[in-house]
Amino acid sequence: MKRILILLLTVFFVSSANAAPIDITYNDGIYHIILSGDKIRKRISFVVSDGLMSNREAHKRARSEFTINAGFFDPDNEKTISYIVTDRNTAADPMFNENIYSNPILRRNLDKILNRTEFRVVECDNKYRYEIVSHKSGVDFGCNIITSAQGGPLVYPQLKLEEEFFVVKDENGDVVRESASVLHKTARTIIGIKDGDAHILIITEKNPMDMYEVQKLCKKLGLDRAMAFDGGSSTSMNYKDKIEVVSSEDGGRLLKSFMIIPKK
Repeated sequence: MKRILILLLTVFFVSSANAAPIDITYNDGIYHIILSGDKIRKRISFVVSDGLMSNREAHKRARSEFTINAGFFDPDNEKTISYIVTDRNTAADPMFNENIYSNPILRRNLDKILNRTEFRVVECDNKYRYEIVSHKSGVDFGCNIITSAQGGPLVYPQLKLEEEFFVVKDENGDVVRESASVLHKTARTIIGIKDGDAHILIITEKNPMDMYEVQKLCKKLGLDRAMAFDGGSSTSMNYKDKIEVVSSEDGGRLLKSFMIIPKK
């Protein structure tokens, strides 16, 4: 397990009294970011790299104010395992990842993989809102997905490990396959919704968690719904180049997709 390097360990807090749309607190190895208000919903975008790049590089290229890692990818062929929508168009589609089809286990469970949970920014009648739903879930009439990123599993209120093919059990109920270290303690990137605002948890290796522990944390925080993005050494964040979480001193693991909030 690679060490998560936290370049800024002091508690950073943007006062809600100033109605700042990005509020960040740090406590016991966990960053809790709240994206509040209507205006910031229109600024969020999920983007995809042609190849792979670090969070630091994506943050710089996008001239972003805030950047985190997003969906899963195949490091062998640098292709996505998660659907990504950018500016209303599909920017990354796992159906074009031949490695999924060449693996007989993945191929047999393709429906579960393709229908993993995603985070959406949806526009309805010129108003924006967040949704956390399975990929194949439709949108309300008159609504459009502006941007989205698939990850998984759904963490709260239900933890869908088997339904999204992160855990496979045999006839005796014993785990025979595990993906994304969901049953082990590791760093995590979690995104949730509460009262219409987006809540992001960057759980560093100073306080690693398995998905059951993450579920308890989401319940404690009173989130309405929550899901995971890629985690472990992929867990990364950059805020205004003042707060950075990466997996190594050289800038972190190379990744495929990111959530960005461009500078105004």
